[in-house]
Amino acid sequence: MAVSLDLLLDDLLAETADVDAMVAPLDDAAIARPTPAAGWTVRDQVTHLAFFDEAATRAAVDPGGFRRAAEALMAGGADFPDRVAAQHAELTADEVRAWFTRARSAFVTAFRGRDPRARLPWYGPDMSVASSVTARIMETWAHGQDIADALGARREPTDRLRHIAHLGVSTTAFCFRLHGRPVPDVPIRVELLAPSGPLWTWGPADAADRVEGTALDFCLTVTQRRHVDDTALVVSGPVAREWIGIAQAFAGAPGPGRERARA
Repeated sequence: MAVSLDLLLDDLLAETADVDAMVAPLDDAAIARPTPAAGWTVRDQVTHLAFFDEAATRAAVDPGGFRRAAEALMAGGADFPDRVAAQHAELTADEVRAWFTRARSAFVTAFRGRDPRARLPWYGPDMSVASSVTARIMETWAHGQDIADALGARREPTDRLRHIAHLGVSTTAFCFRLHGRPVPDVPIRVELLAPSGPLWTWGPADAADRVEGTALDFCLTVTQRRHVDDTALVVSGPVAREWIGIAQAFAGAPGPGRERARA
């Protein structure tokens, strides 16, 4: 089935609205509140989104310029997301909101009408236009989760989680390579209960290695917002257990994950 770029962008705007609603009332003190991501404030979560929105826009409109900027950024080490956050740590709440609004609007404008199959450079492997938008949905939701946790806000899960779940499944081989491990040839079955009720599935139905549970728990795990032991996911088989322990739906260096919270 053909990918609808317009529908992807509309879902991105819906995730954007969720973040906007959480940060709209924050003053300079509140936007400096720490989040569950070690060393990161609410401000850092939003400026991360704005910075990489602008980077994704440049990848689409000026691939050569993006590659030069990305190489320079990565030359300083794999901790470049932390360095980006530190560079913008003095922005006021109003400045943060204005930057995010401006960067997200420019991204959506730049991507409307593009061929969803066209390839674009990124910090890891090149990706399609559709995958770039999907990655922005994932990032917005994941960093939005850190903001929600910091503010004590509760977000209702939606079927937009399917984008994140699909990205989590499709990056399986990437995760093994990222950790210097051989990519297994054992199939993994993933069965997730969608927020609206249907069952979403990936992989052969008779696979012995399996991950089963809610889409929310799976997405929290593959974006490294929760330790798998703090979810109700049921993971069966050695390959599935190894994968879920290193799963990350985002590009870049191996993520540190989250510490187990429950006893």
